Amino acid sequence: MKRKKYYVLFLLYVIVVAFVLYLNGVFTGEWETSVNLIINVGFLAIIGILFGISSISFGRLGQVTRELEIVQLRLQDEYKEAGETNLWTVYREDTAFFEQKDLQEAFNKYRLRVKGSRTRRRAGAPCDLEEYINEDFLDRVGMNFYNSGVSGTLTGMGILGTFLGLSMGLGAFSGDDIFTISDNVGSLLSGMKVAFHTSVYGIFFSLVFSMIYRSLMSDAYQTLDEFLNVFRQTTQPPIMNEDETAATMLVYQAGMANSLKQMLEVMKGNAAEQTAGVGRIVDQFTQQMHAALDTDFKKLGNVLKNAGESQAASTANVAEMVEAVTTLVDVNRSVQEALSSVMERQELFAKQLDDQKEMLADLCSDMSDEISSQLYTFEQMRNLYEK
Repeated sequence: MKRKKYYVLFLLYVIVVAFVLYLNGVFTGEWETSVNLIINVGFLAIIGILFGISSISFGRLGQVTRELEIVQLRLQDEYKEAGETNLWTVYREDTAFFEQKDLQEAFNKYRLRVKGSRTRRRAGAPCDLEEYINEDFLDRVGMNFYNSGVSGTLTGMGILGTFLGLSMGLGAFSGDDIFTISDNVGSLLSGMKVAFHTSVYGIFFSLVFSMIYRSLMSDAYQTLDEFLNVFRQTTQPPIMNEDETAATMLVYQAGMANSLKQMLEVMKGNAAEQTAGVGRIVDQFTQQMHAALDTDFKKLGNVLKNAGESQAASTANVAEMVEAVTTLVDVNRSVQEALSSVMERQELFAKQLDDQKEMLADLCSDMSDEISSQLYTFEQMRNLYEK
């Protein structure tokens, strides 16, 4: 029920609309001019549209929060029934872990990430569900980009209505003596009534909306933290420690070196066969030329033998290339260690970002309190001015 507290906005909205219509004499039939009524109805209609759009995002946020609670309780029960053993083997291929569409899409991305991290080339790469289901995810679902500006918009509309009403009253006020001035006091008061009415319900709705929105987001953030803690305890796939990761990398590198060794042996065998073939061709060619022309082609034979020796030298170059590749594997191992160091620095940087985020949140809260204080001072000054 606490996630449906935004219904209070519509209840208050209906009460304010009825109150404004009553003050303008709609229910009693005493209203004479429609200008004030049109302005108030127009402002209230805009506020109603803003509330309607916000209610859609609040409904989606409530569905997500409720789904997180349901899955959290389910994981706790299944974890106990399984004898406190990790549940990832049960859910790693589950495409219906969540019923809510946005949550399931985020979880599917997480599953694919974990599956990719278990391959031979990325063995033991750490991955947390919070990378996909986090406060930013809730902000998108709850349309934070829109709702964060509604409160300021309502306050601005109240101030706009104030100046609009005063402009209307002063525009209709004229006269050079007490008699003509007294005849125009009604127009001035009518404009001031519009000014004060729009200012009052604009600021009132701004304060109420801000309180309800903050309450809903705070509840969603708290539920998310509780769900992530339960997921890490019961379902999150275990991450390889440093020794296991290093062992896996060594096995992979040993396999790679073995493959290179086999390639070298094959290349050596091919080179030897090619050299022997060239020798046989040279002998046959020399014999045939001697038989046909009775000419000594010793020099030609030497040239062809030199070609065979060049082929053998090429084989040696291939061996050197294999050694270079082996050196490259060692360099790759050093790069892996450097990447591990960089990851640790990134984690430290992420922690610092979280601290700065908390500081910004505190500063925003202080600014909000300061603005509320200034609005209250403005209202007190306005009351003094009315008196």
